Amino acid sequence: MHVSLGEVAATLALVAVAVAVSFWRRADLEEDIGIAVVRSFVQLTAIGYVINFIFDQDSLWFVVALIAVMVLFGALQARARAKQVPDAFWPLLLALAIAAAATLGLVVALGVFKPQPRYLVPVGGMVVGNSMTAAAVALNRLGDEVTRHGREIEATLALGATSTQAAAPIVRRSLRSGMITLIDSTKTTGLVFFPGTMVGMLLAGADPTDAVRLQLILLYTLLGSVALAGLIAITLAYRGFFTAAHQLREQPEP
Repeated sequence: MHVSLGEVAATLALVAVAVAVSFWRRADLEEDIGIAVVRSFVQLTAIGYVINFIFDQDSLWFVVALIAVMVLFGALQARARAKQVPDAFWPLLLALAIAAAATLGLVVALGVFKPQPRYLVPVGGMVVGNSMTAAAVALNRLGDEVTRHGREIEATLALGATSTQAAAPIVRRSLRSGMITLIDSTKTTGLVFFPGTMVGMLLAGADPTDAVRLQLILLYTLLGSVALAGLIAITLAYRGFFTAAHQLREQPEP
């Protein structure tokens, strides 16, 4: 399937609708929309050339390098949403790296995808992107929970609980927040919306059954990666709120 630049330009009509709505309701999002459109065009065009180069080289080392860069930028982006979590970058970096390596390694070991750039690059990008979102949401919720329920945590610690025991309820709620979006979208797939991979395959002329099966594989893969990333990020990050003596560090007022 060939898509021309003219067809891409035609969809700017819908961007104009978004700008018009923002201007009409004084949402003050016109500049953000413009920046988003320009950045998406530049970034996707650039990554398209990079992926084409990697496919031509057919080397797994280039795949590893690309995914490593994605993990790094993903951790930096997610850190911006977890400002209340002390030293959030390293838990996020480790969470994304481990989730990506474990997920891709498992699907290759199970024979779901061949160890080739054509498969690992797009799947790896989806894994890192969804894991980043889940980890960022989870840590953002973690920071809010600690700030909001600091006195309750201190009371639990005063009764003899360890930091792990005192943090267990907020860790559980934070992990749930990070995972629930993908779980809900998985529940409604095929009823409320068609996922992007399935739509792309159908537009490219693939058999609907094959498109559905590939989409299911990706959904189940992403569920695993999101769970791993959220769990690792929270498990490493919550410790930053406590001292070695199991005392809650001083938190800013909400």
